[in-house]
Amino acid sequence: MDWFGLGKKRSKLGKWLDRHGVAQIEVEKATKLSRGTISRLCNDDENVPTMKNANKIIKFLRKLDPDVDYDDFWSM
Repeated sequence: MDWFGLGKKRSKLGKWLDRHGVAQIEVEKATKLSRGTISRLCNDDENVPTMKNANKIIKFLRKLDPDVDYDDFWSM
């Protein structure tokens, strides 16, 4: 599913945010990661965050869904 019909590719993380109504800006603010970093992670499944950045993202997402795990978005 592409969000708002824009035809943009979305990563697993991007699709999860879309389904849960979470804006990328919310993730940026909560994790203090750059807009570019969040954008790359939401649009490209080949882009894998550092463990430090992944932990920041997962910590934020678990406030919304306690069952979220690293493996839901990125493979080791």
